[in-house]
Amino acid sequence: MSTFVFQGSSALTLDSKGRVTVPARHRELLTAIADGQLTVTKHPNRCLLVFPRPAWESFRDKLMALPMGAEGWRRIFLGSAMDVEIDAGARVLIAPELRSWAGLEREVMLLGMGQRLELWDAARLSAHEDAVIGQGMPDALKDHVF
Repeated sequence: MSTFVFQGSSALTLDSKGRVTVPARHRELLTAIADGQLTVTKHPNRCLLVFPRPAWESFRDKLMALPMGAEGWRRIFLGSAMDVEIDAGARVLIAPELRSWAGLEREVMLLGMGQRLELWDAARLSAHEDAVIGQGMPDALKDHVF
């Protein structure tokens, strides 16, 4: 499971039915590791997490092992999780509830984030990145050579 890494960003368009086309560079990997089966759920930053099914199952198992004090977070992640598949047109349908949560209207960004992907409203991602940069670089990165 840990031998694959999603990285990079793709500017995409959500169609009128709430579908987004999976870029070829991710589609091939998603087909290989998950047979095109994905799970989409909420992220606290108001974007969506998109997991290949095996990575979701690992994340879900970790959530289930958390103590009762984390029940609210389990509810956010598990209670909103939707299993989807990449269709014959290389698209994934994003449920209306999840689109509303993340403010997805038309212009979206798909980000590779290691073992998962994130789906953002393009304007919200830009604002989020500006806010992160505005906080300054954390000490853990200041001494890192780029």
